[in-house]
Amino acid sequence: MEIISRLIYIDHILRFLNKGMMIALTGQRRVGKSYVLRNLAEIIRQNHPDANIVYINKEKNKYDSIKNDSDLADYIQGKFSEDGDNYLLIDEVQDIEGFENTLRSLNADEECQIIVTGSNAKMLSSELSTYLGGRYIDIHIQSLSYREFLRFHNLEDSPESLEKYLSFGGLPHLYRLGLENEDMVWEYVQNIYNTIVLKDVVQREGLRNVTLFENLMSYVSDNTGQLVSATSLSKYLKAQRVELTPLSAVNYLKAASNAYIINKVKRYDIHGKRLLETNDKYYFEDLGLRNLLVGSDRAKDIEKVMENAVYLHLKNLGYKVAVGTLPNGEIDFVAEKGGKPIYIQVSYLLNEDSTMKREFGNLMQIPDNYPKYVVSMDPITKPKDYDGITHMPLRTFLLTDAF
Repeated sequence: MEIISRLIYIDHILRFLNKGMMIALTGQRRVGKSYVLRNLAEIIRQNHPDANIVYINKEKNKYDSIKNDSDLADYIQGKFSEDGDNYLLIDEVQDIEGFENTLRSLNADEECQIIVTGSNAKMLSSELSTYLGGRYIDIHIQSLSYREFLRFHNLEDSPESLEKYLSFGGLPHLYRLGLENEDMVWEYVQNIYNTIVLKDVVQREGLRNVTLFENLMSYVSDNTGQLVSATSLSKYLKAQRVELTPLSAVNYLKAASNAYIINKVKRYDIHGKRLLETNDKYYFEDLGLRNLLVGSDRAKDIEKVMENAVYLHLKNLGYKVAVGTLPNGEIDFVAEKGGKPIYIQVSYLLNEDSTMKREFGNLMQIPDNYPKYVVSMDPITKPKDYDGITHMPLRTFLLTDAF
């Protein structure tokens, strides 16, 4: 099967190879972690023909006997070369109970370069940070960016291509189904969601009330980019006639975050330059999965989907992202990289003076000279400058690699 390289991740991984650090590729199921790992193995073999690669894929039956750290240690016994470079690649490492014990020992002795993939943030972050003490790097694999989406589906950048991306999202396997087969696409996305809920929420997190969990996911999908608080969750649960404390509901959202279904984004006080601890926002790891949960109403949610797409692109470029707060307004995103922020407002169309005043006016309240953008679906072909603020069409924004 052809592997389409995702160079943004391959290049990142190659920078850390053989630097004495374990590499963990994390992300939602079926966003392409396994293919990145396989592609990496091919590149290692091409660049180092004598490299010894031990590859374990826990999604294949042949590795079912590796259930815990002792099994893992037994399996790799005698498989490493004493002369050449050794690489241990494990796909879905969280399916090996106590994996961190064996990996810690291997990493300490620098017997091999370890690269693993995993689909549970809680387990990987807690186990690896505890046992490896900073000697690992976490590289987060996302669903396809818009640029990757065009390449995978052999499409030209156009309003129609953007509409497909915003609707179907960026799960890589969709290119094999064909976007013209819409019924197959949504059946596949539904299957992926069911697998995530079963394996990474019910089994891994121990949550038993699947119906409640799915109701909360529907609530979050319908409120993408809106403030979610204990109070708003409580009101929603009461309306659903569900007896669950807001704290328990928050824990369900944590489980969804650990499974990489959603991302929690904190608010940032722009004037006070500090993160705020209440009323977060949530964005989905994949647009298609978000739209699946919303259902037939997704067509009217274009601004929410746009905002989610902008968030994903900023994360793809390596920005730390927060929601900006001002004394008299809000900034959709404050994105920081290398100590330098950029500010972004997202609006569907700027066809009214009140909308122009709100979106540009909020940015004008920020007392610094860092880049500021308004992103919209207005039919402009290139960015325009308004009093130092750049108005940029969404397609251009999603194809921009540096700001």
